[in-house]
Amino acid sequence: MSDMKISLTGIKPSGIPHIGNYLGMIKPALELVEQYNAYYFIADYHALTTLRDSKQMKQNSYDLTATFLALGMNPDNVVFFRQSDIPEIFELSWILSCFCPKGLLNRAHAYKAALDANVKNDKDCDHGINAGLFGYPVLMAADILMYGSHIVPVGKDQKQHVEMTKDMAQAMNHAYDEEIFVLPESVIRAEVETIPGLDGRKMSKSYNNVIPIFAPAKQLRKIIMSIVTDSIPVEAPKDPDSNNVYNLYKYFATPEQDAAMREKFTAGGFGYGDAKQELFELLESTFGEAREKYNAYLADTKKLEEILMEGAKKARYQCSKIMKRVRRAVGVRHKRQVLIETS
Repeated sequence: MSDMKISLTGIKPSGIPHIGNYLGMIKPALELVEQYNAYYFIADYHALTTLRDSKQMKQNSYDLTATFLALGMNPDNVVFFRQSDIPEIFELSWILSCFCPKGLLNRAHAYKAALDANVKNDKDCDHGINAGLFGYPVLMAADILMYGSHIVPVGKDQKQHVEMTKDMAQAMNHAYDEEIFVLPESVIRAEVETIPGLDGRKMSKSYNNVIPIFAPAKQLRKIIMSIVTDSIPVEAPKDPDSNNVYNLYKYFATPEQDAAMREKFTAGGFGYGDAKQELFELLESTFGEAREKYNAYLADTKKLEEILMEGAKKARYQCSKIMKRVRRAVGVRHKRQVLIETS
């Protein structure tokens, strides 16, 4: 790898990738390849806080790998790997946890949301909250710091994790009076902070309002036609900025297409069915060819494993340099190792 700074991006294998993932994480990450050494990882250990189906976990990891490849990722130019193929991640997580105040974890958005939901529903405050969820920010910090990441593209709701990572890194740097870790910075694309789903809420698997990136054409059209709209009649002018269809269309349209769609909305005589059809055609032209590549990649899981294993080798080489500094600083795993003989 070159001496360029490192950009790190992770995505949980929690379901079929949708266009919210594409706009908010995948596309921005792929665009950073020209400026940074790009590290992309499948955060399967993070997904374990909620996903308990081992076969689904494995399949979702393949889905993500095939998705990145189909959308243009060249595995020769990036480091693409599974989190679980980096055993050092647990070592660093434990070390960081010893420098992370419990109060910091108490303020994590995901933990607070689960806590508040329990209180609202008159349940014990810790109901359904596992230690993995509580310690999630520490594992994320290990992900970021393990490779010397300089920037981390995230959504607005993930910025807190990067700030918490910096807190942990600074605590260790200060404790040992040396720059053990690079202090990362978050990169947020304001224009794609919240991608609307089928019902207008943020596109999320938890709301079941997503549009899969590689849905077959017939299924894609059916999904698009189910987008929630208001009851303004066809002949009446409409506000594009408050419309769920337009607010998806604009992310994929050229400036000319965008201007034309806005004019149709404001002029009147343009129905939502027509708008949905144009959105379908635009998404089909954007992802149709990539969908064929995706299906071809997904059919060759042996090749996907080879790509993941090669990425893991590159990632472990990089993290070995960071972990050497960490171990030396805290005083573990000295050059003289204790040998335990067994009979």
